[in-house]
Amino acid sequence: MAAPHQLTQDTFERLKAELEDLRTRGRIEIARAIEAARALGDLSENGDYHAAKDTQGKMEARIRRLEAMLKDVEIVDGSAAEDGVVVAGAVVSLRYEGDDEVEKYLIGSIEERRDGVEVISPNSPLGQALIGKKKGETVSYEAPRGAQKVEIVDVGS
Repeated sequence: MAAPHQLTQDTFERLKAELEDLRTRGRIEIARAIEAARALGDLSENGDYHAAKDTQGKMEARIRRLEAMLKDVEIVDGSAAEDGVVVAGAVVSLRYEGDDEVEKYLIGSIEERRDGVEVISPNSPLGQALIGKKKGETVSYEAPRGAQKVEIVDVGS
């Protein structure tokens, strides 16, 4: 069985609201757009109709994804990051061995995305190596291009 999706409470609430909006307002709006396009006539050459149906398909796929994610969710609290410990929901600053540049990553679901911060899944090799470690530690993990070492420069929420 797959691990539950780890989300912060804020992201969980945002996704629940998005799902409700798509199920109600979204479906009503797309039904109206499809109906309006049908009224234009021949469906085989009706670009508006095909675009509306394509939008409907994408929206329904998003609804199914949200339903599946929210059905199996674990709410995480990034407050442990305040102690300098890497947890799901934390923003981690890393320096790769042999590199002077510090990179910031959010440990969590892609749904936790924030501007200017890339996301690392806690289930990825790097995510697994980081979880539970503290600021100042160096961790090793196996990447597709071979073993990598990173120093945990900072941990925040």
